[in-house]
Amino acid sequence: MKILTLNTNKQTIHEVKVGENVKIYDFVNLYECEIGDDTLIGTFVEIQKGAKIGKKSRIQSHTFICEGVTIEDEVFVGHGVMFINDKNPSVENSLNKTWKTEKVLVKKGAMIGTGAVILGGVIIGENSLVGAGAVVTKDVLKNTVVVGNPAKVIRSK
Repeated sequence: MKILTLNTNKQTIHEVKVGENVKIYDFVNLYECEIGDDTLIGTFVEIQKGAKIGKKSRIQSHTFICEGVTIEDEVFVGHGVMFINDKNPSVENSLNKTWKTEKVLVKKGAMIGTGAVILGGVIIGENSLVGAGAVVTKDVLKNTVVVGNPAKVIRSK
């Protein structure tokens, strides 16, 4: 892996560990994160410090990946997916620096549909599918399909 730093009118990339054959489109904010080999990062994506994206993954446009998120290999993240790393956001916690990062783990081969929201503290299981627009509030078992708000299991794959 190499460390990439680039600031242009079209990209802000700061101290990002980048693997081989990574494709990064314009209008991104990437900082102090890690992106594995053969991964694609779409337009208007933000990936915050400490986040890790595995090999052969696809992160589609307008997606937000915050600190504390780990995405394993061969994961598809659809357009406009939002990850959240704080179950109790408040100005007071932020000012007092008592804010606690809630980690998210997306396991190998998972697929997350467009517009899904993934709350902090959850694990999305291997080869699972999160339907478009779903709000994931609890763990998703491997090989499971979930949809809705809150996301509920509709079937096993």
